[in-house]
This record gives sequence, structure tokens and C-alpha cells, in this order.
Amino acid sequence: MKPSIPKGTRDFSAEEMNKRNYIFNTIKEVYALYGFQQIETPAMENLSTLMGKYGEEGDKLLFKIQNSGDYFRGITDEQLLSRDAAKLASKFCEKGLRYDLTVPFARYVVQHRDELTLPFKRYQIQPVWRADRPQKGRYREFYQCDADVVGSTSLLNEVELMQIVDTVFSKFGVRVCIKINNRKILSGIAEMIGQADKIVDITVAIDKLDKIGLDNVNAELAESGIPADAIEKLQPIINLSGTNAEKLATMKEVLKESETGLKGVEECEFILSKLDGLKNEVELDLTLARGLNYYTGAIFEVKALDVEIGSITGGGRYDNLTGIFGLPGLSGVGISFGADRIFDVLNQLDLYPKDAMTSTKILFVNFGEKEADFCLKVLQQVRMAGISAEIYPDSVKMKKQMSYANAKHIPYVALVGESEMAENKVTLKDMESGEQRQLSVHELIAALF
Repeated sequence: MKPSIPKGTRDFSAEEMNKRNYIFNTIKEVYALYGFQQIETPAMENLSTLMGKYGEEGDKLLFKIQNSGDYFRGITDEQLLSRDAAKLASKFCEKGLRYDLTVPFARYVVQHRDELTLPFKRYQIQPVWRADRPQKGRYREFYQCDADVVGSTSLLNEVELMQIVDTVFSKFGVRVCIKINNRKILSGIAEMIGQADKIVDITVAIDKLDKIGLDNVNAELAESGIPADAIEKLQPIINLSGTNAEKLATMKEVLKESETGLKGVEECEFILSKLDGLKNEVELDLTLARGLNYYTGAIFEVKALDVEIGSITGGGRYDNLTGIFGLPGLSGVGISFGADRIFDVLNQLDLYPKDAMTSTKILFVNFGEKEADFCLKVLQQVRMAGISAEIYPDSVKMKKQMSYANAKHIPYVALVGESEMAENKVTLKDMESGEQRQLSVHELIAALF
């Protein structure tokens, strides 16, 4: 039987890994540019850390790890025969694979609180696991690329995160629209239509506007028990258009009776006023709600303009993430780049730079033992200069060695025979143009830079 991998997981070829590393390295470089430091947390956490942090639905999607040893000890026949999967799992599973990077980060901050200098700016690029039903674009194992600042309520953090988003996508050559909103504005709207207790239902519904359209959003609001007159009052807000300044002016008027709402408008105004020099478009979008309920202030989402795909980056401000672990009142703000979706966008737009796609720059052809010995000495100098190089390990037909270079997209080949060794030179062949020239080792290294 042919071996296979679990549903919802993937192998990545060498070519795909070149592309993925280009994405990860670009994001890492930009994070570092803004003073963020990298941390890593274990793939598995105690279930007590993970359970109850993602809601009932999230708990079902946690991959639980069976205890080693005799895990049936202490379980009665009655419990076994009950076939209650959730109860049984709680008896013999103490650990689980992490569902996201945010909850492990909150755990990390609380556990290492005394060692951290606040504000703490961290980034983390690691895989996460969800026991979801696999489908197109949805995997059980995927990477997240998070950056967060904890321990500061300053809105300059939000401004810098938007500058990071702008810098990353400018480096990728992808045109995006950065959408901004504020949970305080959404709370103010719910207050103004007399449905403050329905804030979660309202945000969950209007967050789907792009996907399901206005009529379906209104139907979902009605199903949640929101009266028709309140839904009617929401329409001009959902359909609000104009410049960012015009939208802010309208919302100041609409929310004049709501202190919370006005605070949200003021925060948006501050962030937008500092983002003038960005290369990408920034839009105040009052229908942006982002499903997660722990956001308390600014929320962001990034859409690619030239490709039909969902959100490729998102995030927001949360005021009490560490409260779930007994350290209340530590404010934070963060973003997460969707590496898998960015991978698809760069593929569709063919935006990977050529040099990011080749790992070996030059292949030394192997004509025999003497020639190989000469090449090994040159290879050492080439590699010491920081140029990736390899020698074909076997002295086989030249056609086979050239096919190897073509298959690996190696741009240059070095040929060394009797005459080259006599003159202490190397013949460099450009695989694209076919041009050949004889060079000293020093000239060869200069030519490859």
C-alpha cells in the first residue's frame, strides 16, 4: 500500500519551500526592522491552558494528545461503556496541539512576566493545528506569522503595525487595501439602536457582508432576535460611503450620545492621521467586525486588490488577554499574516523574485578524479565568499550533469578540464544565454555576485 499523509496536511517540495521561506524571511526582516523579537512556544500545551479559550466550537477543534502509559487506569467500566468521548478524553488526555499562537503567547507572558521588559514586542512564526473538516484553502496544519505588543496602550503601536503591513506588502509587490475599524464604534452603534446586549450577534452578522451580501446579513440579524426598527437604523451605517474623513464626521454625529462610540471614532481618527505616507490604501470600514470577541479597540484586516481571496492579514487591540491566566489589565495589540494565502497571491500574480527561487548558484561539472580535486579547492573559496555552489558527485556523461543543472534552475555551470587546470582557471557557462568565458577564481567570484 502506498504511504500517505493525514487529510488536511501537506508536503512542501523544495521549490515550494523556497517560496515559503521567501515569505517568512521577508516578514521576519520587517518585524526585526521595527524592533520585534522572536520567541517560540511548544507545539503542545497543557489542555488546561487551551480549553475554554476559543469558545465551545474551538474546544471541539483542539487536537488532544493521549497520555502515554496505561491511560485506562483509574477509568471505570461504567465510564468506558458510556462512550462519552468528551468525558473520556478529559480522563486520558492532559495535553493538546496549539490551536493558535495568541493563547500560548498570553501564557508565555504570564509565566515569564518577571523576565520581560514592557512594552514587550514579540513575533512568532510557527505551525498551529485545528481538527477542522479539510476543504480548499482550509488545512488542519498551517502556519501563523504573529506580531504583538503587550504592556502599552499607546495608539502609536497600532500605527506601527499598519506601517509593518504596508512595508511587507510593498516588498512583495502586492497592492492591498488596509481596512480599519474599532470595536468601540461597533459597541456604540449597538447602544444607539438599543441593542447593546446583542453586540456579538451584530458584529458576527455584519462581518459576513462581503461573503453573503446585505439581504442575508439582515436576515441573520432578524434571526438573532434584533427587531426590524433596529435593523432599519443599521442600514445607513452598513452602507456608509465617502472618504475616511467624511465617514468619521458622519459617525461623530450618529454616535454623539455614546461615549464609548465617540472614543472609538477618536482612536480611528488618530491612527488614520498618522498613516499619510503609506504606499497602500487605508480605508475606514464600519462593517469590519472580525469574529473574535476579545478585541476591544482598533481592528484591522487586509485585502489583496488584484486577486479574489479572503483576508490575508488581520488583527486588533485586546485589553485583557492575559486576564484568562490571572494577570488582568495588560493591554496588547497584534497582527497575523496569513502565510498560506499570501503564498497563493504571490503564485497567482507571479511575484516571486528569481533569485529567491534558486538555491544553488553554480554547479561544477565532474570530469574525473583530478578535475574534481581541483574543483573542490575552488568550491571552498566560492562558498567562503557566500555563494551557494555544488559539484556533481559522479563523473558521468556531461548531458546528464547539464540536465541536473536545468532541473534545479542553476543559472551557472563551471567547466574544468586539462587546459583550465594548467592555467589555474575555470570556464564559466551562463545557462540562459549559453555564453562561456574563462576566468580566474577571483574573477569567477566577482562574476557571480
